[in-house]
Amino acid sequence: MTTEPELAIEASGLVKTFGETRAVDGVDLSVRTGSVYGVLGPNGAGKTTTIRLLTTLLQPDSGSARIFGHDLVREAGAIRTKVSLTGQLASVDEDLTARENLYLLSRLQGFSRTAAQERADELLDGFGLADAAARQVKTFSGGMRRRLDIAASIVVSPELLFLDEPTASLDPRSRNQVWEIVRALVEVGTTVLLTTQYLEEADQLADRIAVIEHGKVIAEGTPGELKTSVGSGTLHLRLASADQRADAERVLGRFLEDPAGVRSDPVALSARVPTELSAQAAQERVRQALAELASAGIEVNEFSFGQPSLDEVFLAITGHRPDDGSTNGSDPDKEDVA
Repeated sequence: MTTEPELAIEASGLVKTFGETRAVDGVDLSVRTGSVYGVLGPNGAGKTTTIRLLTTLLQPDSGSARIFGHDLVREAGAIRTKVSLTGQLASVDEDLTARENLYLLSRLQGFSRTAAQERADELLDGFGLADAAARQVKTFSGGMRRRLDIAASIVVSPELLFLDEPTASLDPRSRNQVWEIVRALVEVGTTVLLTTQYLEEADQLADRIAVIEHGKVIAEGTPGELKTSVGSGTLHLRLASADQRADAERVLGRFLEDPAGVRSDPVALSARVPTELSAQAAQERVRQALAELASAGIEVNEFSFGQPSLDEVFLAITGHRPDDGSTNGSDPDKEDVA
């Protein structure tokens, strides 16, 4: 009896260039079978190009990868039987109804007419689209289209599903619906690799996360490991007056690392505890900082101390937030800047 490989994806030194642009620059990935693996990065970081390499849509210029033990270049045909991709752009026909789309795709996968009808209805029901089955897709909301896209990707259940920015531009309710679909797929054994700019999405779904920028993996680990890597914790506080923000930053800077304001909130400040401090020492350092703020006459309305967020991790690693446009701006793959 054959056993399932421990790793669904094993990539080493993947490189892809377009002219003088190095869109993927030595990417290493190890994705365990049955897990959700998040690839986190800003627009233009090389996420979509990496997915196109791993799904055999592009050939690497150098490096190697194995998908469920199959070589990415030499055994591309075998890999395509095991994987499915939902890209950033809709993969369904907007002029057909939801049921017609799924029926057509089922027939193309070799289902009989009866089996195709049954599979279409099963997916429509499972993805909460049964009431809209007879509507043309062009009348669907963004969330409904995205659910139909994912349904179309699993007409034949893949062993490995690639989701490229699965919730881009969706409202919070639709995003949560997609998250539930991803969790349900993993429960029945599908391995999922998803790219995202949304830190909350990676935190909610991913067992492990690779942070990618300028075509390189610059950090990798579980969400907890990444948070721990940038400090023992973060102090968040809100001042009574924005006029005292500069003074508060100077005080915090004497005790903590990188005090920074939140651009959208003039009275909000955050500062990380130095990484080398123990939990007890970190708490004492925060206590000293708060006492010094009070001695300096800086009034604090609220404060909290806890583990850094993924947003703070990304800021610490890259020097910017994933949605602020600070990328190499040169990834030629248009879907990666969508």
